[in-house]
Amino acid sequence: MTTSSRPDLSDIHHGDWVDRRLPGAWRPFTRLARLDRPVGIWLTLFPCWAALVQASHGFPDLRQLAVFSLGALLMRSAGSTINDIADRKFDGHVERTRFRPLASGEIGTLPAFLFLTVELALAASLLFFLTPYARLVAVCVLPLVFLYPLCKRFTHWPQAVLGAAFNWGMLMAWAEVSGHIPAGALLMWAGAVAWQIGYDTVYAYVDRADDTRLGLKSTAILFGRHGKACIGFFYALTVAAWSLGGWLTDMSLPYAGGMLVIAAHLAWQTWRIDLARPEVNFRLFLANILTGALLAGAALAGTW
Repeated sequence: MTTSSRPDLSDIHHGDWVDRRLPGAWRPFTRLARLDRPVGIWLTLFPCWAALVQASHGFPDLRQLAVFSLGALLMRSAGSTINDIADRKFDGHVERTRFRPLASGEIGTLPAFLFLTVELALAASLLFFLTPYARLVAVCVLPLVFLYPLCKRFTHWPQAVLGAAFNWGMLMAWAEVSGHIPAGALLMWAGAVAWQIGYDTVYAYVDRADDTRLGLKSTAILFGRHGKACIGFFYALTVAAWSLGGWLTDMSLPYAGGMLVIAAHLAWQTWRIDLARPEVNFRLFLANILTGALLAGAALAGTW
């Protein structure tokens, strides 16, 4: 599916640390949980940490930090497993996903479902460490987690559903620390959703040709040749929402400086987008780990 002029875009690279260091029986489940591709973990963790810092107005309680970090890891892994189960008949026909365990036949559907049960049970065990209100907020995300993998079949906006679910920990953080979710927190979450629509659209351009051929939908297909402008628009919404949200949550002046740095970084990303070069877009998607780190750093600086 690749040519000499186009690099291999598969997101699984055989011969990596999973193949070298783990027993054979563990490997497909490690890849199913995306532990070999931690970018999604960081993209989940950094906004969650930023919300914990803002809600605590300083460095968060270590117990809360540990619970939310484990929760982000487990729910991201469970979401990835659900996604691979739902897409197992499509992934084998997409260049980037063709070597995933279910698509390649490395494991069957039943073991994947059993593994998902374990992931969800472990995530559910963390609810005992949360307040009743935070537990209620946590449970409310489950419909989005299960809905997202099906969205690409009937809407061009699966990225919006993913963004809402992926960043739900921000709302949970406020529910846990403050006992309520103020308007500023909702704006921070909305900004994270806009950010994810932007960077996941960049990611979706990697799969655009394969998704079109398979009859699937995405914002990359919807935006077409206008993708660069649309992604820039969502990045602008991100900075606006995070700036206003920070003001409403009483962030100090250094936070505004952090927003300027984030705005410059996202503007650079938008400028570098090349819709015809999937490998460039994939690198720009990875660059959003830095965006998340800058958000967490700005939140911490904003408490000084």
